[in-house]
Parts: sequence; structure tokens; C-alpha cells
Amino acid sequence: MQDQVEKAPDLVTSFPSHDGNQELLAQIFALFPYPIQIFSANGTARLINQATLEMIGIRSRELHVGIYNVFEDPIVLELGVMDQVKQVLSGKTVFITDFNASYKNMMRHFDVEDRDIQTISADITCFPLANTEGVIDHFAAVFLFKKIYRRKEEVERGRQYIEAHWQDRFDANATAQAACLSKTHFTKLFKKHTGITPYEYYINYRIGKLKEKLLDTSLSVAQAFAACNMDYNGHSARLFRKKVGINPSEYRNKTE
Repeated sequence: MQDQVEKAPDLVTSFPSHDGNQELLAQIFALFPYPIQIFSANGTARLINQATLEMIGIRSRELHVGIYNVFEDPIVLELGVMDQVKQVLSGKTVFITDFNASYKNMMRHFDVEDRDIQTISADITCFPLANTEGVIDHFAAVFLFKKIYRRKEEVERGRQYIEAHWQDRFDANATAQAACLSKTHFTKLFKKHTGITPYEYYINYRIGKLKEKLLDTSLSVAQAFAACNMDYNGHSARLFRKKVGINPSEYRNKTE
């Protein structure tokens, strides 16, 4: 907190004053607990508070202020909200919900830290700031971060979904939805962190459960398969042999 207070005077000279009390406004801005930025009417960043630097992972205030322009941001353009943001120049307060920015794209375009983050989801409120003559010469953007999706978190959510539904038919869309990602994105991410696809994980998990049931000698081989919601047929037997190296009956005899 003390460090943030000491940063406040650095903001004073550039803070757009409307009542002359620049130092007080600058300290409020620096200590504001939510990420907030001030932009010139042309979209250039004029001020950025410490909360924004920390939450987004921007490495340097000096390399952001006066350089970054929201009207040239490829991510804002890609997400289709550029026209919405520009409405603030007409005097409107603009509310943007579910702004889901890929952190990988942020790293590609901007000087942000390399962190274990996949997506930043936020609601953004933009409101105009007029000078003493009533002309809108700046606008502010306040960010409410709803969720920061970390790469391993999505993989874990998908893995938990697979393990909870291992007796059901594999559903790639439902698994990806449980991880809050698209099917393609989730499949790539899952394989990156586990070395196998979600479907392969599902098959391996089912085979593991089947091996447990085969150890129960009170069950026939067919009953062990049925307990795993699997049909005991040529296809399933070949799949078991492919994964385990021996057929189900041989596995049972070997472990007895």
C-alpha cells in the first residue's frame, strides 16, 4: 500500500484535471482497487493504475502510457467491440460484458509477462471525461475481472469431467464445455499438458476401471465389462489387448 502511495506523485503532471486538485485525484487513481485506465480522445493511454499493471501483467508503465492505443488494439478489434468502445466519444457510458481476451494473443501483441494464464474474462465500463468547456477530451475504462483462466485449471476441469462420466459415451463438446473452452482449443491444451488427447485419456481411464472389475472373481469377464457399461465383444476385447498387452481373460488369470 505504501509503495502505491509513493507512486501517486508520478501521475500528477499527466492527470487530466477538472477541478485543479490534481494530487488528490492522482492518489485516488493510484490506490483505486480495480484496474482503471485513462485514455485521450484519440485512444492513446494517458494513465494506468497499479491494479491494471498487476492484473494484466503489463511489464512497464513507461512502455504502455503514451504508446498503447485502444483504437488500434487487435484484440479489441478481433472480439468485435471496437465500435462499442468508440461510442464513449459521443458521451455515452459503454458497458462491455464477457470480454474474453486470449493471454497468448496479449503476449504476442503487447509487452506483458509470460504467465500461466489462458484467458482473462472481464466486464469493462467506459465512460467519458469532459473538460471545463464540456468537450470530451478523455475517457476512462474500468475493468472488473470475473475470471482468470489458468491453463492447468482447464485441463483439470476437463479431466474431472471425464472421470465423473467415464461410464458414458465420450462427448468431446460436453468435456470442452466443462473446461469453458472450445473443443479444438481444449483438445490442444489437454494434449499439451498430458501428452494425450481427451479421448485417449477417457479410454485409458475406462480400461483402468475395467481392470479393477476383472480382479473381482465373483464377476464373469462379461459381467466385468457390463459393470463398466461396456459390451464384451471382439472390438472391446481388441481394445483391451491393445492397451494392456493381453486379452481380458489372460489378464484375469495372470492376476489370480
